[in-house]
Amino acid sequence: MTEPTSTHADTNYVICMKWGTKYGAEYVNRLYNMVERHLTLPFTFVCLTDDSTGIRPEVVCYPIPELNLPPNLPERGWKKLTTFKPDLYDLKGTALFLDIDLVIVDNIDCFFTHKAEHDDSVMIIRDWKKPWRMVGNSSVYRFKVGYNTYPNLLSFFEQNFAKIRTEVRHEQAFLSNYLREHHHLEYWDSSWCVSFKYHCLRKIPLAYFMPPKKPTGAKIVVFHGEINPPDAIKGGGGKWHRYVLPSEWIKQAWR
Repeated sequence: MTEPTSTHADTNYVICMKWGTKYGAEYVNRLYNMVERHLTLPFTFVCLTDDSTGIRPEVVCYPIPELNLPPNLPERGWKKLTTFKPDLYDLKGTALFLDIDLVIVDNIDCFFTHKAEHDDSVMIIRDWKKPWRMVGNSSVYRFKVGYNTYPNLLSFFEQNFAKIRTEVRHEQAFLSNYLREHHHLEYWDSSWCVSFKYHCLRKIPLAYFMPPKKPTGAKIVVFHGEINPPDAIKGGGGKWHRYVLPSEWIKQAWR
């Protein structure tokens, strides 16, 4: 692991997280490659991980901060909330969190240059399936790091976890609820971040004859559920009602 060091203020950070064995180092390396191709602004790429083996040297690796939670919890992605740790390895600037299994297909400068309405806003994807709930999808979110902008978020979560876990199923629901109550939550342009499952796959029977489409204006394709980028590239991996033909455009992007 890289030792924590002080950094200059106002740095653009791209942060991802890898733990366990589901995703290998190649996911982090490919994500770095995609960011390098599609971000023209200077940036520092950070991976919070329990195993930095095989991750390319340009990626700054730190251990995932500990959460003060009961042991042996079912995995719900709670670890993502540690990105809001007030003193996260002396990082200071604007941070864009990206899931390691997404695919970048166009320039992403706008995720840094877009001006939020409020200084303490977290920019996030608005949930595609039930948008009326105003819950954000945490595959892509932007926040301030190192300015103590959200000083109580993590401590509130840890101190109230027993109650929180009875109210929400995952970290993005807690994060959305907390930010709407104590800070501000704003959403990306709906065309920027698309779901491979909901926006790219063709409906049956067209799916048997036409490969998945790349939606107009899409910059990031998010993979959630049973289909991952390798499945999209070779075809298969979906349920019977989500038949998947190979996607050449995903193959060209995920490298």
